[in-house]
Amino acid sequence: MTSTVCLPSYGPFDAYRESFNHAPQDGHTFVPNTTNKPTRLYSLALAFAPPPPSLSPHSILWKTLNAKSIKSIISPLSYSIPRAPQNTKITLSLKHPFSPLHFTLHSPISNSPSHSNSQHPQTMPPDHGRLYFLLIVLVLTATVKFPATSAVELPKFREAPAFRNGRGCPRTAWSSLGQHSHYNPSIIHIAMTLDTTYLRGSIAGVFSVLQHATCPENIVFHFIAASHHNRRPSDLLRHVITSTFPYLTFHLYHFDSNLVKGKISYSVRRALDQPLNYARIYLADILPSGVRRIIYFDSDLIVVDDVAKLWNINLGRRVLGAPEYCHANFTNYFTPKFWSNAAFAASFKGRRACYFNTGVMVIDLWKWREGKYTEKLEHWMRVQKRCRIYELGSLPPFLLVFAGDVEGVEHRWNQHGLGGDNLEGLCRDLHPGPVSLLHWSGKGKPWLRLDSKRPCPLDSLWAPYDLYRHSSLFSDS
Repeated sequence: MTSTVCLPSYGPFDAYRESFNHAPQDGHTFVPNTTNKPTRLYSLALAFAPPPPSLSPHSILWKTLNAKSIKSIISPLSYSIPRAPQNTKITLSLKHPFSPLHFTLHSPISNSPSHSNSQHPQTMPPDHGRLYFLLIVLVLTATVKFPATSAVELPKFREAPAFRNGRGCPRTAWSSLGQHSHYNPSIIHIAMTLDTTYLRGSIAGVFSVLQHATCPENIVFHFIAASHHNRRPSDLLRHVITSTFPYLTFHLYHFDSNLVKGKISYSVRRALDQPLNYARIYLADILPSGVRRIIYFDSDLIVVDDVAKLWNINLGRRVLGAPEYCHANFTNYFTPKFWSNAAFAASFKGRRACYFNTGVMVIDLWKWREGKYTEKLEHWMRVQKRCRIYELGSLPPFLLVFAGDVEGVEHRWNQHGLGGDNLEGLCRDLHPGPVSLLHWSGKGKPWLRLDSKRPCPLDSLWAPYDLYRHSSLFSDS
């Protein structure tokens, strides 16, 4: 019998709990892994042997294997395992600091002669099983720590060339010292999230924007990274940006995942459940008040046109602009429970609601703040927790609040879906018409498919913007 308990190594746990949709089996509590990051840094094993006859059943013999100087804080645990055989081995894999910790309990049946003819392997009383697990927690809390000086391994990138303004570009600058100054429409503000999983895509996206911009020095990037108990991960992300784009004007903000604690529900793909995926809802709160308008970009796209054309669209009275797709079957974005509830379905009454993709948006942050749109989106997130009215992460709340009241943008600014659907990520073709932005929304990401030597045809359009340093190019051999 083998059971797995996956616990977060940082941040709020409630956000992950909803992604568990299994019933506890055999008296064990299961919590799913919400990440697909495979990097393992250390391995620690605690071996629990049956106590000798001379010792109390509560005694524990344990040892550590392959463990180095480890320093961290394990989140408080509130789980117990009612039963555990006398021979129990617990393996703890300390993954990347952004990943949860993985505990695997192996419970082999004893091979001793006294048990060879027994139909039921000897097990400890329930109270002893709980005691064992609580002692595991105490030992780990007291002794298991991440290395204070261990390096978080991030991809390495080539330095991008310096991009300078063309003739006719207004001379202007924006810095944190002048962030509350008068609004300057000549400065283009772009927001993107930044994390280890999509870092390679983010770098390619920034590179593409700069390469095709007429006035690249007038672009300010606002990167939003998850906050951690220590600042080292964000410091490393900052170093990656400054070393790759030495001339880039940017600011890095920390997203407090407590803002979405208890509001995230599990969806069809784990990447959609990450707290940072919901940071777009809080842009008006995160960014300085001097930023009146923002372009929000996902981290899996490239721009092949001057981003100033997107920046200068007229939002009119509306808060948000994005390409709309009114031919899409809008009912598919919500569950039957939503449409069967008259009160929920009435939320679209009087609106010609059309689907739009939230990976490319132009937002008037002043109007957003005035209209308290963050609160409106949070309302539907709370409804979702109670009633399960949709399946697709942060997208449906935007549809519920804005669909039918979006300033339409040309479809060329979001050729989305190039990553296929959220389940298989199969190859797709471009939509008919001109292209200004290519978006690999869906499960398939171009850098992963290229590395696996199984790219889709359109992934070759992303490859020229990939600044990733392949290790084979810098090998000593």
